[in-house]
Amino acid sequence: MTDNASTPRALPWFARAGARSWRCAPPPAHTWAFHRTLPEYAPTPLPEFPSLAEELGVGRVFVKDESNRLGLPAFKALGASWAVHRALEARAADGGGRGPVTLVTATDGNHGRAVARTARVLGQYAHVFVPQGVHPGAVAAIVTEGARVTEVAGDYDEAVRLAAGAAEGPDAILVQDTAWPGYERIPGWIVEGYSTLCAEIDEQLATAGAAEGPDLVVVPVGVGSLAQAVVTHYRSRPDGNAPALLSVEPEAAACVLESLRRGGLVSVSTSDTTMAGLNCGTPSSLAWPYLQGGLDAAVAVTDDDSARAAADLAVLGLSSGPCGAAPLAGVRAALDGTGSEERGSALGLGPHSAVVLLSTEGAAANPHADTAG
Repeated sequence: MTDNASTPRALPWFARAGARSWRCAPPPAHTWAFHRTLPEYAPTPLPEFPSLAEELGVGRVFVKDESNRLGLPAFKALGASWAVHRALEARAADGGGRGPVTLVTATDGNHGRAVARTARVLGQYAHVFVPQGVHPGAVAAIVTEGARVTEVAGDYDEAVRLAAGAAEGPDAILVQDTAWPGYERIPGWIVEGYSTLCAEIDEQLATAGAAEGPDLVVVPVGVGSLAQAVVTHYRSRPDGNAPALLSVEPEAAACVLESLRRGGLVSVSTSDTTMAGLNCGTPSSLAWPYLQGGLDAAVAVTDDDSARAAADLAVLGLSSGPCGAAPLAGVRAALDGTGSEERGSALGLGPHSAVVLLSTEGAAANPHADTAG
């Protein structure tokens, strides 16, 4: 008799050939210059961890540390600051009033706080819609930025719907980091803002003696806006090294993985996860063509996987929340267990490969990190 309990669990995984030859237009060149004008701007670190390289069987592993970005514990301020700058600029050009406006958004935590901080710095108002499952500490952090917060008895997609409705007035601007048909300009500006992170990585790798660039970049995915920025950066180059790109999601909300499997954008039902910032049921319509064309592979991980990765990064001296640690959890899952050789081959990895993991938040961004075991 077969003991089903002993059967290894299949890893949620998707890979496709041809992504490294897919091409798109480059991001605007002036976004990084804008960020450099901000008082708190400094490139975030890209430390190297030989112990992780040894564990994964690759040449070098770097982790982009977004635990302190523009004074906040996550990368989201890059997109919010640029998008709000462009939105207010467009409003003025269109003859909008000179008085303050209300910046409206929905969030799983980090994006909402970034919009609220940007509003406060610029003398604007902010109204943030928060779905179920966001830790009270993350909600409190948004409140400390001076924002009005509405807690929603529903999931992220419901919070987005309510935020869009609240932003219909003349003195409000929806600053959402996911797109849908008819709402794509501001999400596009948010994606452009994230391009600064990738530009910094290029410069930092060159300084570290890896000017040829990474062989694999691993990015956590919610609606896919950061992944869109990463795909745009690496797939807009006419020549040179084209790295493999791997997305990582929670098993509880693997909307990009499921969309890739089905060959078209779909929504999925979500459940609670400590990776709150990745708890999204529908990919951004703006991001989807880039994800479908430019991602080599996608994997989904458990809360335990990300908690273990966060704890291991902490031992190495890097503060990372559950979302930020998801890339390490994802590449570990891909390179371990049944089928690992095939997955490693799909990612083009070997003993001399250079891997970049995007740790998008510090532990302070997501209080779940304090209790994850």
